[in-house]
Amino acid sequence: MSEYLFTPPASPYLVPYDGSFRVAEAADSPPEGAPKKKECKKRLEAVQEELRDLQRMLYAQDRYSVLLVFQAMDAAGKDGTIRAVMTGLNPAGCQVFSFKQPSSEELDHDFLWRIYKCLPERGRIGIFNRSHYEEALVIRVHPEYLKAQKLPREVPLDQLWEERFDSFRDLERHLARNGTVILKFWLNVSKEEQLSRFLARIDEPESAWKYSASDAAERAHWDKYMTAYESVLNETSRPWAPWYAIPASHKPFMRLQVAEVLRDTLKSLDLAYPAVTPEARAKMLAQREELVAGSE
Repeated sequence: MSEYLFTPPASPYLVPYDGSFRVAEAADSPPEGAPKKKECKKRLEAVQEELRDLQRMLYAQDRYSVLLVFQAMDAAGKDGTIRAVMTGLNPAGCQVFSFKQPSSEELDHDFLWRIYKCLPERGRIGIFNRSHYEEALVIRVHPEYLKAQKLPREVPLDQLWEERFDSFRDLERHLARNGTVILKFWLNVSKEEQLSRFLARIDEPESAWKYSASDAAERAHWDKYMTAYESVLNETSRPWAPWYAIPASHKPFMRLQVAEVLRDTLKSLDLAYPAVTPEARAKMLAQREELVAGSE
């Protein structure tokens, strides 16, 4: 078998592997003729049904694990997308981790240590709501945070980012060779749509808890974040761990795109329920007769 467990599903939002991706050219809204809100929701329900069956086989087969990585600016819709796409799946087969400011224990290890601990087991779908890529996104925008990492050597920042890209690629290639299917999604919300969602959070009492003063502070660094995202996606979109730059200014369309990529990826694997050997089947049938006889 090839080291590549799957062929990334074709999509206009698949980030190419040749470094040609440009944030300024990436769509943040659906294309003309795209399904409207109602149709997106209807199609998503159908995809959810397929995902339920596929997840059951993934869990029963216990051969592959799946890692979904979500990165985005604040208010792009990560939480809602995760909830919508995973609705109806067996919770026993899923695990979600959110990576925020590292703890003192985490800072006493290398920057990927906390990631290792949260990788999905075989048969499970793991979800990273923010991820190891924060180390080349928020840290790149705020290099002063590096002081807390107690790095053992000083190198120019450009070299540091290249070394971290190497680490990301090496980690993901290792995982792919050992059974982890990796899909990475950048939810591309426009600056104007982000502002609209921030204002809605402030104005709507039931959403106000989502708003943080730090949201506005990070928004002021928008251009720096876009530069960082462009670099990250170009340097780490690979056949074994592709990035998809999904338009995020229309939530139903965004959720449908993510769900379809996940479905198509799972369908491309050789998923199947474990086969029962003739010997095991014979024992089952004998026990069935005993169970029936014992109930009379």
